[in-house]
Amino acid sequence: MENREEPRIYVIGAGFAGQSIAREIKARGILGRVVAFLDDDPEKIGRRLENVPVLGPIRDVVNLLRRTPADEAIIAMPSASRDYLRELYGLLKAAGFSRIRILPGIAQIVEGDAHLIQAREIDPQDLLGRGPVVIGLAESLSYLKEKRVLVTGAGGSIGSELARQLLSARVQRLYLFGHGENSIYQIDKELRLLQAGGVGVRTDIVPVIGELKDRAYTTHILKRLKADVIFHTAAYKHVPMMEENPVAAVENNVFGTWNLAEAAREAGTQRFVLISTDKAVDPVCVYGASKLISERIVREAQKKVGAGRKFMVVRFGNVLGSRGSILPLFQRQIETGGPVTVTDPEASRYFMTIPEACSLVLKTGGVGEGGESYLLDMGEPVRIKDLAEQLIRFYGFEPERDIPIRYIGLRPGERTVERLHSERETLIPTTFPRVNRLVPDSDTDLPVDRLLEELRPVCAPLEGREGEYRNRRRLRQILRTYIPTVEAPAHEPEY
Repeated sequence: MENREEPRIYVIGAGFAGQSIAREIKARGILGRVVAFLDDDPEKIGRRLENVPVLGPIRDVVNLLRRTPADEAIIAMPSASRDYLRELYGLLKAAGFSRIRILPGIAQIVEGDAHLIQAREIDPQDLLGRGPVVIGLAESLSYLKEKRVLVTGAGGSIGSELARQLLSARVQRLYLFGHGENSIYQIDKELRLLQAGGVGVRTDIVPVIGELKDRAYTTHILKRLKADVIFHTAAYKHVPMMEENPVAAVENNVFGTWNLAEAAREAGTQRFVLISTDKAVDPVCVYGASKLISERIVREAQKKVGAGRKFMVVRFGNVLGSRGSILPLFQRQIETGGPVTVTDPEASRYFMTIPEACSLVLKTGGVGEGGESYLLDMGEPVRIKDLAEQLIRFYGFEPERDIPIRYIGLRPGERTVERLHSERETLIPTTFPRVNRLVPDSDTDLPVDRLLEELRPVCAPLEGREGEYRNRRRLRQILRTYIPTVEAPAHEPEY
């Protein structure tokens, strides 16, 4: 059998994360050999840490290294800015490293806790967006210690990242709830591998396959699970798809949320956090309207549970790299030679990385007050065109010269720009970084009970109202009565 050369590993960053990785590689003995740290700190350069030399500054030495074709680089700098990571990636790629991996950002690492199993191939979203915020994850998660925590939509982008970070929360039991068997299987398997690799603390992980649209089931299962805290991320989210299937959007997002909130109230759940979206602001699409109604459902539930229990909403914009978002689409288009399709040259969105959004959600869940809505600070909006150009360059191509960009026009339900809050909502900063409180005008509340009663025969067959069942025109008529900003397509079919 041919002998394969042992990978020689350069760890970029000689801080706590880098040293943790070096110790783990040495202890395991079969993953390769750390031959050097690369660092910019003059206090570390020239020393030996974990019996490994520290070389630097990085910009000066990376191209001078005597390397083999099998050499790998692991970036272990959780607090590095996006700008610096972009530069660093360019240096390492130009130097010809066969593999470049990265550890999670500071938003995902509990103080002093970094493990090799968390290292993954570097991804465009690691280099896009703004720098990470240090929020002290261990302290932020303290309210969850010894609690039973349920994440709905746990197989999705937001739900799965919440679950990863919750491994370090010392929760008694983590319920992974979803209706997609395969996605729940995947996150369950991943979390167990992370635990085996030393990530987090001992936590019982329980996968639960179920359907929130089933009121009887939802009530039954929450009484059995006795969840102390619920993070509700499950929703149909794809705007054009939901414009084609508006009844499904309302059935799942509105009545699923209502079923869950009522079941949580009856089961004694202490904290309930709904994940919402900027598309709920003066919504033009059915998806946005469904999330606006969901926000009101949770606020109404707070009135019924009273003091001591906290039902709240956390709203934010787009997240980079989520399933069905533009980033994976752009990646596939670039990998097949283009073109990259952009709706409009002036279209812009607010973006945040999934790990940062989830860390801030977990923080807000601990400090938020019941019945309130919170808005994550999304920074400045980014033009989709600029994002496409950055991504093309990440892959080593030049926009328009190598990979064309084609403008295809806005799709049904889309806006050129999004807003994070309406003129009828007041934004109040909190003492916590990148978390703001939203205070709506009292006269903007929807009459939730009446609205649900009108929507119910559209989503469920009721005797004597059979003509309304799955009737798309009737659905949109109801929505526009209560939310006039919702658009009405000129030729929408009845069913």
